[in-house]
Amino acid sequence: MKKSTQPAVTAKRNNPRKKAGFRLFLLTLPFLIGIFIFSYLPLAGWSYAFFDYKPGVPLSESEFVGLKWFLMPFNNAVLRSQFVRVMKNTLGINLLYMATMIAPMFFAIFLMEIRSTRYRKLVQTLTTIPNFISWVLVYSAFFALFSTEGLLNNLLINWGLIDTPTNYLADTSHMWIKMLGYHLWKGLGWGAIVYISAITSIDSEIYEASEIDGAGRFSKIWYITIPHLIPTFFVLFILQIGNIINNGIDQYLVFSNAMTQDYIEVLDLYVYNNGLKLGNISYATAIGMWKSVISVLLVFSANKLSKKVRGSSIF
Repeated sequence: MKKSTQPAVTAKRNNPRKKAGFRLFLLTLPFLIGIFIFSYLPLAGWSYAFFDYKPGVPLSESEFVGLKWFLMPFNNAVLRSQFVRVMKNTLGINLLYMATMIAPMFFAIFLMEIRSTRYRKLVQTLTTIPNFISWVLVYSAFFALFSTEGLLNNLLINWGLIDTPTNYLADTSHMWIKMLGYHLWKGLGWGAIVYISAITSIDSEIYEASEIDGAGRFSKIWYITIPHLIPTFFVLFILQIGNIINNGIDQYLVFSNAMTQDYIEVLDLYVYNNGLKLGNISYATAIGMWKSVISVLLVFSANKLSKKVRGSSIF
């Protein structure tokens, strides 16, 4: 006698886990479409790097030049010197960023050690708000403070400390340190959020057990909190290695002027200046492609190194 397979087929079709998975897929579908439209569809523009494209001329009528623009920074002496200067600025500033990546972690630790909940929330709010202020407004604030007619110069002149005003925003000394200072001021509170979340997820019984063993506040920070935050730090560190040639453009564009450009023109700003200001779309696209490929290689290399050294990786 043949056994009926109808119930098994029905159960398979009505599997609640599959239905839940399909619903989750539908929820994520709009985000996947958005990612495709804004992140992957623009990659078609990479084709400009292989043509001698001039704005206003259709790509089909442009001359195909192959790898000419990719090799241009190495073959042209002027562009080579510009490219070396830009890479020096990019790597130098980003290495400073990486050296201070631990600052948000310690800021989060000390913030969580504040006993007064009201004061802690106040400090966290005041240090997080700058992240939501655009760099244009940030520059406007610093211009009001440090320009020749700014608040600082007016105070120093009124107090008799100086005779002539100084334009601190056009001063080229320690430009990398200044960029780092602006970056930390704007992003310290925001960068601490992920560490605060990691601290709150630490089992409170571990701290209670350490108190029974006689551990003080700093001992608990050193032997419990920091070891639990190190994995989070390494994940962010690996991602930052992949972004070591990605500085963004906003901060450097608004703080750039005729005096400081040579010291803070990073790769992203260099691409912007060549592509939109000078109209050399093909060359700017080629440099952007170099940047993307190198970033991907750096992420995979850092991930592989982390797997060998720490025995774990992020993917």
